[in-house]
Amino acid sequence: MLNQPKFADDIMTLFARRKALPVHIPVIQPADPFLDMAGEDLRRRIFLTESETGESLCLRPEFTIPVCLRHIETASGTPQRYAYLGQVFRQRRDGENEFYQAGIEDLGDADIAKADAHAIRDASDTLTAVLPGIELHTTLGDQTVFEAVVAALGLPDGWQSRLIHAFGDPVLLDGLLQSLSQASGKVPGIDDNVAALLDSGDEAGLSKLIDRQMVATGYMTNASRTPAEIAHRLVQKARLSNARLDAKALDVLKTFLALDTPMRDAADALAAFSRIAGLDLDAALSIFNARVQALESAGFDLSSTRYRAAFGRPLDYYTGLVFEMSAQGAVLAGGGRFDRLLTLLGAKAAIPSVGFSLWLDRIAAAGAVKSERPSQ
Repeated sequence: MLNQPKFADDIMTLFARRKALPVHIPVIQPADPFLDMAGEDLRRRIFLTESETGESLCLRPEFTIPVCLRHIETASGTPQRYAYLGQVFRQRRDGENEFYQAGIEDLGDADIAKADAHAIRDASDTLTAVLPGIELHTTLGDQTVFEAVVAALGLPDGWQSRLIHAFGDPVLLDGLLQSLSQASGKVPGIDDNVAALLDSGDEAGLSKLIDRQMVATGYMTNASRTPAEIAHRLVQKARLSNARLDAKALDVLKTFLALDTPMRDAADALAAFSRIAGLDLDAALSIFNARVQALESAGFDLSSTRYRAAFGRPLDYYTGLVFEMSAQGAVLAGGGRFDRLLTLLGAKAAIPSVGFSLWLDRIAAAGAVKSERPSQ
């Protein structure tokens, strides 16, 4: 059994002072919410099992989803702040598959900028209290701004969804940009007759052909989708295969993703990009600028913070702010905004949400390294 770090109780005391209600989350969790919403990076590292009735279960891989489920199940009102502490279980390359996390989930605060600043400040203050004198570096990204840039370029909805899904994954995003620069115009795995109908745009004819093929092969009786639905999906795939960004638009997107600037200069850099690129990003930049002002009002030191336009975190439920805090080359805290998650989990109304997690094993290691260094 992994021992809880000695400073864990101190962290929960700090969270309580910030009016965060401690919650208990069971170690065994239903697997489907994580498999559906956590993202590919986490999905492939989950420890899965089954109940006696065949229900898919898992060892708790993170806290945000179960904290939100608990909030919905208990019909708690908002705004509400929750604090958690416990082990999470993930397959990791270093072999340390079991470690402790602590964090805060802030649900229902309608002042988005203030709540974002609150989360960043709470994470920073907690790390500073546990590791006094350590030099923290914060990296901030914003999925809302990225989505606004993608939308302004006029790509089909399917391509916009693909790019947004890839946000924060440099390899996947680069591959998609490569595809957009050289449209293939082909849908893989189809025969010449289907390809000809796709080329002509004859969706009705394609539906009839698929209907005949399904009847001939006996597939019709087991099909979960109708010939018309399959034809429509193939037409959508063909449109995505044909979609491409011209060289100028592709250069605009790459220029945006290359933005990496001190946080104090980020608002001006984004405004200059928007003006030069000729893109209307006013709504997204208004939210971004309000967050910067809220951070300054909260007394957060922006001098050690950078904005990276391409920075994201490998969890699918993030929708706006994303951030990480590191020291001595290790990420000690990470978080962001997840405004759509509670609705996807079953909440009847949208609930704005933001939160962060602390990796206690990394914090302990950073403290050990710091204590070993001779005083200057």
